[in-house]
Amino acid sequence: MAKMMAPRFKLSRSLGVNIYGHPKAMKRADKHSSRGSGKISNYGMQLLEKQKLRAYYGVLEKQFARYVDSAMKSEGLSGEVLIETLETRLDNMVYRMGFASSIREARQMVNHGHILVNNKRVDRPSFDIGLDDTISLSEKAQNVEKYRENLQNKENRVNYVEVDLNNFSGRLTEKPSRDEIPVEVNEQLIIEFYSK
Repeated sequence: MAKMMAPRFKLSRSLGVNIYGHPKAMKRADKHSSRGSGKISNYGMQLLEKQKLRAYYGVLEKQFARYVDSAMKSEGLSGEVLIETLETRLDNMVYRMGFASSIREARQMVNHGHILVNNKRVDRPSFDIGLDDTISLSEKAQNVEKYRENLQNKENRVNYVEVDLNNFSGRLTEKPSRDEIPVEVNEQLIIEFYSK
């Protein structure tokens, strides 16, 4: 399965934002920023915002373009719909609920069959989570110390998820609104980029 393999810290520095939430990611940002000090064109700004959002969620170009196309055809503000859709992917929900310490780790857990949705094994990271869907660790994964430790960490949790520590599970309690989603991008520029 294809996945983003770029060096994480280097990518964060080039995009100018700590997309992985790691404390060391931006340490050398001033010295080694590849964005330079020159003025960025409108196209450059649109491209940068697109690359940021793709990196946040670890989505490859073709799949990302499909998400954008779907968002542009839906009702509501296209940019907000795009981010809300990406936010409710299974791999991201596993991360937001605290089963994993990063989206990369969450994707690996899903791929390896450690995650159940409504008590059924799902191994597709892009699986769309609906309201009140229950996400839980498989019986085997419940015995993995790292996953148990991850679950105790509440750092990345958001208001629209509810976690049951005793049952190693969580659920999406409400559809996330744009202002609740902790992603620093200008989604309107992304829609403009694909509208040409």
